[in-house]
Amino acid sequence: MNFEQAQKQYSENPTKEKLHEIASKLLDEMTLKEKIRTLQGNAFRVTVKNFITKGRFYNGEAYPAGGCKRLGIPPVLFTDGPRGIVMKKCTCFPVSMLRGASFDDELEYRIGEVFAKEASALDANLFAGVCINLLRNPMWGRAQETYGEDTYLLGRMGAALTKAMQDNGIIACPKHYALNSIEDLRFSVNAIADERTLHEVYLPHFKKCIDAGAMSVMGAYNKVNGTYACENKELLTDILRNQWGFDGFTLSDFFYGIYDAARSLKAGMDVEMPYLFRYASLNRRLKKGEISEEDINTSALRVLKALISTLPKHKKQPKSVILSKEHIALARETAGKGMVLLKNKDNILPIPDGKKIAVVGRYANKRNTGDHGSSNVFSPYAVTPYEGIKNRYGENNVSLYNGCNTKKAMKIAENSDYIVVCVGSDWLQEGEFLINLGNVKKKPKGSGGDRADLRIPEEDLRLIKSLATLNKKLVVNIMGGSAYVIKDWIGCADAVIMSFYSGLEGGNAIADILGGDVNPAGKLPFTIAKNAEDYPPFLHLGAKNKDIEYGYYHGYTLFDKKGIEPHFPFGFGLSYTKFSLSDISCVKNDDCIKVNVSVSNIGDYDGDEVVQIYVGSNNKDVDRPVKLLKGFKRVSVKTGETLSVEVCADIDDIKFYNPEKKDWELDNSYTLYIGTDIKNVKEAGIITFRK
Repeated sequence: MNFEQAQKQYSENPTKEKLHEIASKLLDEMTLKEKIRTLQGNAFRVTVKNFITKGRFYNGEAYPAGGCKRLGIPPVLFTDGPRGIVMKKCTCFPVSMLRGASFDDELEYRIGEVFAKEASALDANLFAGVCINLLRNPMWGRAQETYGEDTYLLGRMGAALTKAMQDNGIIACPKHYALNSIEDLRFSVNAIADERTLHEVYLPHFKKCIDAGAMSVMGAYNKVNGTYACENKELLTDILRNQWGFDGFTLSDFFYGIYDAARSLKAGMDVEMPYLFRYASLNRRLKKGEISEEDINTSALRVLKALISTLPKHKKQPKSVILSKEHIALARETAGKGMVLLKNKDNILPIPDGKKIAVVGRYANKRNTGDHGSSNVFSPYAVTPYEGIKNRYGENNVSLYNGCNTKKAMKIAENSDYIVVCVGSDWLQEGEFLINLGNVKKKPKGSGGDRADLRIPEEDLRLIKSLATLNKKLVVNIMGGSAYVIKDWIGCADAVIMSFYSGLEGGNAIADILGGDVNPAGKLPFTIAKNAEDYPPFLHLGAKNKDIEYGYYHGYTLFDKKGIEPHFPFGFGLSYTKFSLSDISCVKNDDCIKVNVSVSNIGDYDGDEVVQIYVGSNNKDVDRPVKLLKGFKRVSVKTGETLSVEVCADIDDIKFYNPEKKDWELDNSYTLYIGTDIKNVKEAGIITFRK
């Protein structure tokens, strides 16, 4: 049997049992050397070629692993993400955090279809851009790569992206498994979580992606409860495979993911990426008896299963799909749907046509699409805020100062009606910490990684306060990956928009929002605190103790439990119109709780609203969160219109993990809440279960 025959037979009867049978037969045709090669990354030549010819060090084209020409077995061909395909020059979408703010998993599926097409056009068959690590503290430099602080939101969005990739014949690869949310110490930090916290808080979103069909998972660099994630049998075998039924393969994070080949392979780590490094010793370890041929067979079989089951759905795409008009339009639509309006004093927005607008600040006319590390997408252009606003309002109505000199900014702005000041962060303040090769003790300034401060830079603060003295209508545009502490200056602003890193069409999208062509409807996928100390503890470079407790509470669950008042709550976001919720009811079915509500647009603009369902246990005998997000639906409602909306909360999603029984169970009674953010909710009903 060869690979083509295996694919054909599986396509005729695509069941899990048939997949195992066919993959096993194909495995029997392989030599030991071919099986071992299946488990080894082989991207060195590709890396050297791209560096010499294109000046690109990372993932300029697909990174291969394995493959067997004799049997026609293709290699795994890796491309990174998550804001687009990092190879060549592809469409740069907004970062995942903005997409999380859209609360729109149907949109995320459409984005996944674009990613699958562009990956296919450049010959990749695995997309490692389903980044679903949970944001526990906004100090985390790579927060931009994930969807937010809530496990349910992460699961819904990650599952949508996973399904889109797998449906289009690209192997989806959720990452970084697991508890990976500190960047500067990623090679040495030990995240400690008790069993209940692990299962309820830090793993459910990964299971959602497995249930959605993911056929690969990338392990993390960090330790989990004292063991490196890529050598962690509890994570890789006991939970991922034995409890969740995962049938695909695992691959390591790059270079420093694996420390001991035998430990990793026996723990359940199948493929080392991207180069032949630790797994170069597999044959020697086999001869010494440290691993068995059965260990090798088990891992190679998993790779074959992923290839056989996924690739038949693949339809090779022409390179013309890359940066197509449709893909660019979707990137702009996405940016508009995820930007969050935090403040709009006296409804100064939208800005009427014909007004004079000064666009100022360090990011007024600077390409700022996010991290320059492994997630960087090399689009040929990116529309800046100034360019987008100029496109919308006309060159004669828009003036520019790109910088932080207060005198120059005030001079430019003195004759304007509106000032749009662009502040926040870029890849120098947050992102992947590329300088850290495992032993850096002191962090050079401007080297990315974790944030040093949750406030905007001092020069940005001075700029905002100085511009406020001009008595113009002042709009602050915050660009960045996650939450900032903004109490020092928000009182100076008339309007505040969180635009994140909004992709190649971000400048046009912010102009769409400012002009009212798009009514903002993004919702915060995280909590904005009044004080940095309100968030859970964080470790920075230089910490002597690398152990950190990942507690049961973080984000809005922590604020709710401790009674901490946030500056802006999870799920918050303003609109140019107003909505009301009425006629609320809920009913329990066998597998879900259905909440019905009438959503009325009682304002002057058509718009979108995100209906959010929170569930709180009434069990007083066990420590439980006050309430948890367990359902949401984004709906479009025209002015004067009322829609009947049904939102479902799955029964399985409201269960809690019992560490003594090693199982999930329902409490006797739950209160359901419905609203438009975690604080602005109404009781929808009480649901009871008999035990």
